[in-house]
Amino acid sequence: MTRQGRGRWTLLEREPELSAVDHALTELCGESADDPAGPRAGGVIAFAGPGGAGKTALLGEVRRRAAARGCTVLSARAGEQEQGVAFHVVRQLFQPVLAETGEEAHRRILGGWYDIVAPAVGLVVSAEGGSPDPHGVRDGLDWLVTRFAVQRAPVVMILDDAHWADAESLDWLTRFAPRAVDLPMLLAVGYRPDELSADAAALRGLTERQGSRPRLLAPLTPGAVGRMVREVLGAGADESFCRECWAVTGGNPFEVVELTAKVRERDLKPQSDNLAHLRELVSTAKESGLTDRLSRLGTSAVRLAWAVAVLGSEATPALAADVSGLSTIETAELALRLADARIFTPPRPSPQKRPLEFLHPLIATAVYRAIPAALRVAMHGSAAAAVLSAGRGSGAAGRHLLELHPEADPWVVRHLRAAAREYLRAGAPDTARRCLARALREPPSLQERPAVLYELGCAAQLSEPAVTVNHLRAALEEPALGPELRESITYRLAQAYGHSGRMEEAAQLVAAEAGRAGSARTRLRMQAEQIMWNMFRADGQDSPARSRRLARLVDRLSGRGMAERYLRGLRAFDAMTRGEPAATALRHADEALGDGLSWTDDEWGFEVPILVALTFLHCDQPGRAEELFANGVAECERKGWRGAHLAFGLTLLGYVRYRRGALAEAEELAREGLRIADLVGPETPAHWTAVGTLIQTLLSRGRVEEAQEFAAEHSCGGNTLQALQALLCPDAPTVRGELLLARNMHSEARQRLTQVGRRMDRRGMRNPAWCPWQLHLAQSLALTEPRQAAEVARDAVRRARQFGAHSMIGRALHTAGLVTQGPERLRLLAEAVDHLERSPSAYDLAVALVDHGTALRRIGLPQEAGERLYRGLEGAVQCGADALAVRARDELSATGLRPLQLRADHGSPLTSQEQAAAERAALGWADDRIGDELGLEEREVAQVLSGVYRKVGTDRTGLAKVLGAPAGVTNGARVPRPVSGR
Repeated sequence: MTRQGRGRWTLLEREPELSAVDHALTELCGESADDPAGPRAGGVIAFAGPGGAGKTALLGEVRRRAAARGCTVLSARAGEQEQGVAFHVVRQLFQPVLAETGEEAHRRILGGWYDIVAPAVGLVVSAEGGSPDPHGVRDGLDWLVTRFAVQRAPVVMILDDAHWADAESLDWLTRFAPRAVDLPMLLAVGYRPDELSADAAALRGLTERQGSRPRLLAPLTPGAVGRMVREVLGAGADESFCRECWAVTGGNPFEVVELTAKVRERDLKPQSDNLAHLRELVSTAKESGLTDRLSRLGTSAVRLAWAVAVLGSEATPALAADVSGLSTIETAELALRLADARIFTPPRPSPQKRPLEFLHPLIATAVYRAIPAALRVAMHGSAAAAVLSAGRGSGAAGRHLLELHPEADPWVVRHLRAAAREYLRAGAPDTARRCLARALREPPSLQERPAVLYELGCAAQLSEPAVTVNHLRAALEEPALGPELRESITYRLAQAYGHSGRMEEAAQLVAAEAGRAGSARTRLRMQAEQIMWNMFRADGQDSPARSRRLARLVDRLSGRGMAERYLRGLRAFDAMTRGEPAATALRHADEALGDGLSWTDDEWGFEVPILVALTFLHCDQPGRAEELFANGVAECERKGWRGAHLAFGLTLLGYVRYRRGALAEAEELAREGLRIADLVGPETPAHWTAVGTLIQTLLSRGRVEEAQEFAAEHSCGGNTLQALQALLCPDAPTVRGELLLARNMHSEARQRLTQVGRRMDRRGMRNPAWCPWQLHLAQSLALTEPRQAAEVARDAVRRARQFGAHSMIGRALHTAGLVTQGPERLRLLAEAVDHLERSPSAYDLAVALVDHGTALRRIGLPQEAGERLYRGLEGAVQCGADALAVRARDELSATGLRPLQLRADHGSPLTSQEQAAAERAALGWADDRIGDELGLEEREVAQVLSGVYRKVGTDRTGLAKVLGAPAGVTNGARVPRPVSGR
């Protein structure tokens, strides 16, 4: 390198790298600043090389050239001492931009992501907020950077010494980087390939994903080193002297610069006579030589240099003076001396605010390693105290406290716990766990130890429930455990078991705690938890007796506290799965719901809110279920929860859409739910719920082979599913049987579904709306054992009528019609259509209409068949059931009819006629009375209301709640508004 002008270094032998930079900037910005095309394609450019190879100089040139082209530049430099500070790099990137505005502007910039992302980027937020999981924070940062890149395009983001980047920043960066190619953003990175940690290994692949490789910086040639030597020491430098400079430095640019500076300081002539001195001078730039050189500056200078090495990026003059024990005046004078000695960088404006820095990271590393081990530990302790006194918080002090030796110091434990809370609030549970694990080794007092174990267990619950188990079990065994904390630990541990699929252990845990509880409130809560986890068990031991105990317990409840509401929610779900009348299940569900159930309450789980929503769904009120799931998803997203909660919410929202017949939306939601579930962990209940929902949706869309390939990919075979402890929705073995049936593997399907039936009947789960195994079993028996098939279908009809939901009665009658021959077949299919028209199940109605139309065509009734087939085709197209639509068209062609233009989508708003009919039906008017009022035949009223049910997502009994009409008000007590035009 040579000096030009005011000291800007010009890069030697880096023409290929600079050419790549110019090319990348041209791709980003266009040929000139006034290029009408504006910002173009972004990407990633990476420079790799050992320490001193010139990566920082290259990145500085990237910054200069980007600024000259009018780019917005964000930059950060990772530090060796800050690798354990969560989001250290992220904060360097964004804090200079955010510092230009106040909180109001920050909230406007971050929008709904403020509470999730603000702690990660270093903004002050309320400590009372929730703890987002890492996935949520990454999504929020993606949103922030994408918005910033679009609004301030073109943007160049620079990260130097990326091999030292903290894990949280690096995790976000490596996941986000591939998106840079689609944004007006260039990401420039420099790192040492031989010092990449396991966390930073993904840096190698950043550029490879775009078809290129990191640019490895080669050592300088003898000619380049000679140019540098002559520039500094004079043109008369001997060739042998220049070549020896190259040999002793290995062509490393930083070492060449340091060597020439020292030659000049020693006033050595650049001649062959002085070659022997060169190796001695090179060694002074390395660890042992640097230590000697620093010592010659005096004890105070050594203390200051050590303090700066310990403090790292926090080394403001005030903090450095505090840690080194020097006055501010001494610190300022010594900083100048250290800069003159080429150990510190020269002072910059605002010296009291800007941190003191070493001239090169190699020097910082050497100085830090030279500090005696015991003294280094003590200095980290002083740094922690200084940082806390400066008001920077426990999070900033945390990295220093991690370096101390355990001494049973309550002060250390207290601040490590506080640091963990700050990191959890920022969405960095791994760093929080490190702080808490270190607090545990301090160790804390016997009274404080259970709380530390509890916090350590909770730190991973959202994203890694299996990790929490050991710590929470250890906390329960602590002798100094108080009753309130014991209750919280038990609840969290049961959740960890449950979300890992270990339902039996969850149930046993809370049962033991219920027997030990000293207060009635705790006992009632643990009873609710025990019932819930037993309900989720796939083996369902003692299910009928448990249901009877639950019913008696709920009948005795008089309060309206959360425990009582949760028990009512469990009672609603139990009543639904057992096939009690839907009205009974709905009554308990309404009482449980009250003014709403939170999904993110720290004291109560999201399981019962899910069960209540599923109760509404299976009781023919999917609109209410959809609203509850959508609210739950929104609540999770507001808190930045991207773990099992969100996976369940999205998947089950997709399941509701599937049941309503919105198959394309169901598929999209299930795939997103599966993606998030797999981030939490493989083969969890959330994973299998998404897999089952997606397979059912694909089958309904007619994509049988794709469903089979997907099932094989996710090991949906017998061994994996039989090992599941969890009750799932949809039931996984039933989905497997349905898939076998769709592939015409009737014998295998029959065997699988028979096993499901035994399991469900043993548990007392007799409602085909919850698990329609009988419907599939009847179809698997139809070809070989038609009598048994009809018997199974008739039993399903009987159970469905006992439950009373029109959608289930219609589905059961439809199946009975398919496995029955003769005139009875037509009667059953017609009755199935009649019931399904009174339900919100669009897809089931479309299937029943097509099958009924097909049966009518085959007995020579083309006009009646055409009406059914046309309506079935319309429903199939609107649902996205492609195979069913093809079959309907084929049947219409066989009838001699051609499909007409399809009517409006069922997702559209109610027409004025539908609105009028719905309002009157909500008031309890009969169809004939509605027809008289609206000038319609009774049959036409039924069809109009059928469209209403599917659009608003409820059967007739739920119309009053949906439309806001008081249920049961009849005889004109409330006059509906007239139809337009009457």
